[in-house]
Amino acid sequence: MILQLTVLKRIAIASSMAFTVTCCGWVTPTFAGDPFRASNPRPIGDKTEAAFNALFKQGNYPQAKQYLMEATKAEAKEPLAHAMLASLAYTEKDWDNVKIYAANTIQAANDIKSQDPVRGNLYLAVGSFLQGAYTYEKDGPVSAIPQLQKVFQYLDTAEQAAPNDPELNLVKGFLDLMLAVNLPFSSPEQAIERLENYAGPEYLADRGIAMAYRDMKKYDKAAEFMDKTLKASPDNPELQYLMGQILRKRGNQEKNVAMLKQALNYFDQASQKINQLPPSVVKAINYDRTKVTAEIQQMDVSANPSR
Repeated sequence: MILQLTVLKRIAIASSMAFTVTCCGWVTPTFAGDPFRASNPRPIGDKTEAAFNALFKQGNYPQAKQYLMEATKAEAKEPLAHAMLASLAYTEKDWDNVKIYAANTIQAANDIKSQDPVRGNLYLAVGSFLQGAYTYEKDGPVSAIPQLQKVFQYLDTAEQAAPNDPELNLVKGFLDLMLAVNLPFSSPEQAIERLENYAGPEYLADRGIAMAYRDMKKYDKAAEFMDKTLKASPDNPELQYLMGQILRKRGNQEKNVAMLKQALNYFDQASQKINQLPPSVVKAINYDRTKVTAEIQQMDVSANPSR
């Protein structure tokens, strides 16, 4: 039980990444509405797709929220729209709306399950996870365990229906990463393989792989995959911040002041669009920017003690 509680707590903290990173698109613009699939596209809806791109392609949270409010009216049976709204409410600690949108996610997932068992069960998992996050916050971890158990049951059912589905593998890949980082004796290699070979869209899968290598302290590989992600969405301030994080860690590891200055440049770029980001991310950017500035000064002094 202690292990289950730890898993739930850690996943809940990372929820906006792990589950509504059920995400990302623009890889296959020919099929409007489905940002995940190059073949057999689903009728996800243009409003939902616009919100998805605003959030994950552009890193624009207010714009994404505006699109999602439109999507839940025009495309009310699309569970992704409700799940993304629940995730945004989670980042804002708006627990009442987390509860409402999680329930809406489950309802929409049930509506499509008979026609699309993969996405239906996937979003039953997502909705159950979001309900678990709400229960954890309001009633404590023990009460949330049933929802956590449902998450894995629904994901297993979705995988049995279509093990190579890119949307499913994107969600499972990010979830595997969260477990690998936070549980002893777990390894991220399986998550990396899933994301690299089966998940879509590619630039979001690459983002997850970069995060995995960052956590493994393989900063050169992390930067390699971040380069690919940034080529697909160069103006996303969250991605600029993530690249700065990786370069800062690598610069300190290698005692490379030039790399630390590159990290500062990425933090500066991200800071120019803080109005697009939630307060928690803005706080993290400001913290890392302050720290890397001090590290550059310290490294400069060490290299030139006579100054």
